[in-house]
Amino acid sequence: MSSTALEVPLVEPTIVVVPWHDEVVDRIGYDPRSSYVETFWLNVLGPTTTWIVRRIATGLDEYPGGFELDLGQTAAAMGLTFTPGAANPFARSVNRCVMFGAAQPVTGGLAVRRRLPPVSARQLARMPEYLRDAHQAWHRSGPDDHDVDRARILGRAMLHAGDPGEAIERQLLGLGIAPAVAVDVTDELLGRRLAPT
Repeated sequence: MSSTALEVPLVEPTIVVVPWHDEVVDRIGYDPRSSYVETFWLNVLGPTTTWIVRRIATGLDEYPGGFELDLGQTAAAMGLTFTPGAANPFARSVNRCVMFGAAQPVTGGLAVRRRLPPVSARQLARMPEYLRDAHQAWHRSGPDDHDVDRARILGRAMLHAGDPGEAIERQLLGLGIAPAVAVDVTDELLGRRLAPT
């Protein structure tokens, strides 16, 4: 499927939804129904857009290859109405999915992420202070194996994409990786880790 325009024109009563496969985000991201998404992505996407992504994730669990989403029915379930076009709250919420990278238009429909990436440093900077503190505490609670694995996956992807080695630590930090993990993983990937004494 090839990408089309950045905005999804919702002129038909239904739209075909397919999974957006992203090897990196699928491995390190968060389920749209997770506490992480509810705590941090809700501030970025807004409530209606968050619920749209959650409902689609549930639909993709049932129909992994994709399905036809009834726009009127989905809007009504959220207390909204659907009218064709982009000038209504429901259509704007669907387009926020695209604007913030939770979905992308494809020929004949919409590809939606089954897992959302960690919020970016830029998104985090725009959040209220208590959410920034909560996000920092989320990562300070100690790196678990998932955090380290996620950092390794991201770091390897950056190296594979040709990013300079000296930029990896900074980029991992920008993606919300805890500083100690970013340093350790960068050293490991670049062969700078000292042998234990």
